[in-house]
Amino acid sequence: MNIVVLVKQVPDTESPRKLKSEDSTLDRAAADGVINELDEYAIEEALRIKEAHGGEVTVLTMGPDKATDSIRKALAMGADKAVHLVDDALAGSDALQTSYAIQQVLGRTGFDLVVLGSESTDARTGLLAAMLAERLGVPQLSLANKVEIDGTSITVQRQTDYGFDKVEASLPAVVSVVEKINEPRYPSFKGIMAAKKKPVETLGIADAGIDAGQVGLANAATAVVDFAEAPPRSKGEIVTDEGDGGIKIAEFLASKKFV
Repeated sequence: MNIVVLVKQVPDTESPRKLKSEDSTLDRAAADGVINELDEYAIEEALRIKEAHGGEVTVLTMGPDKATDSIRKALAMGADKAVHLVDDALAGSDALQTSYAIQQVLGRTGFDLVVLGSESTDARTGLLAAMLAERLGVPQLSLANKVEIDGTSITVQRQTDYGFDKVEASLPAVVSVVEKINEPRYPSFKGIMAAKKKPVETLGIADAGIDAGQVGLANAATAVVDFAEAPPRSKGEIVTDEGDGGIKIAEFLASKKFV
């Protein structure tokens, strides 16, 4: 089975994050880059599917040069190879353009199953899986907390507010996963050393057949109109319980319209 995992390098949520004043795009140099948390669950699920059904796991990343750090971690976890789409022309691409670019690369690699996290911690649009499936003309199975494959049939438990739905489709397909699906493995020392020898193919937009007029900030369908830094957190109020603590809490919650 040809399994492709989409991995995005994002700013560490523990680091300060900000937008650049000149173009309102994310300042990736201002924070440490890490694998998007939900994509680690996608990597783990792809590896488990490979272990159960055989095949190969390819990591596909679209991002700047520093995204190689995330690629190496994914390879150290157990992925077989990687494809890195990197080109200055891609900078500032929105979700719509990203789905187009990745579609073009998948046309080169081929796939039976594409797995990715349900959203990224930098943009949080949650749109890529649906857009990509539409472009590829294959089923989308979203918010999966369990995946089962039987031949060319795939079944997932789709997480909902009321429990889960059971969704079935035929391969090839696109699956987005949530954090409840598994527990990602840590790269072993052996895996880290092995990752250094695994193939990583680097592609520019010309290599992937991507039209420069359909990617990049200048051609994006969406834009940040305005932004401002979050105001500093105000000093908290200490409430002393003098037998009326419950009443004071209720009044506070009511004043904030929580109750």
